[in-house]
Amino acid sequence: MSITGIIAAAAIVGIVGIFVGLFLGVAGIKFKVEVDEKEEAVLAALPGNNCGGCGFAGCSGLAAAIAKGEALVNACPVGGDAVGEQIASIMGVSAGKTERKVAFVHCKGDCEKAKADYEYTGAEDCRMLSFVPNGGPKSCSSGCLGFGTCEKVCPFDAIHVVNGIAVVDKEKCKACGKCVEACPKHLISLIPYSAKLVVACRSTDKGPVTMKACDAGCIGCGICVKNCPQGAVRVENFHAVIDHEKCTGCGVCAEKCPKKVIVKA
Repeated sequence: MSITGIIAAAAIVGIVGIFVGLFLGVAGIKFKVEVDEKEEAVLAALPGNNCGGCGFAGCSGLAAAIAKGEALVNACPVGGDAVGEQIASIMGVSAGKTERKVAFVHCKGDCEKAKADYEYTGAEDCRMLSFVPNGGPKSCSSGCLGFGTCEKVCPFDAIHVVNGIAVVDKEKCKACGKCVEACPKHLISLIPYSAKLVVACRSTDKGPVTMKACDAGCIGCGICVKNCPQGAVRVENFHAVIDHEKCTGCGVCAEKCPKKVIVKA
């Protein structure tokens, strides 16, 4: 190849390079995505668990909502007040106080107390058992199935199946709500961390039916209601419910309960 050809080729490559560079530069300016500095700062302050407990699709979704004023600065259940205050400082607002919550499994029907209608062998996923008779082998159709779907979805290792029922470690629980959503029996709820007593049963069957199915089921007798000095207990749908705002933790209801289903939270 002659020297002229080499120079011409180099010139063409140089011109093409300049053209591509200019094109990319113009395109970068034209299609530039503006970054919200507050959104970036909020995202950096969030714990990064992406658990979805705030109701948004991960931490980035919550950060965007907070930056737009569409979510509270203390909406992250994992970060709690400390992260809420940090984000409030970024947003230039007051965080306010939120009460820590934890998950609780409303069931005491373990392997000794709950009766079984048959022996189940199959997929160990509570959500799959809606296809089997009575929604599972336990006689109580409202009881914990004990196959650990809640345990599998918990990102904080805060819930484990012990002797046939799920149990929450309240110190590890961050109230993300994944276990609440996963439980097909709707046995898990988020209660205040400061709650003193709670009813460990969600059976909606009448007393005689519950007694046949489980030795630790609420029979809706109302003895707890009659003996609570604060009027903090009521019976709804054949099982007791405690109003945590009224409850002082005196323990009279737990002491009087004939089935011992009112326990320390």
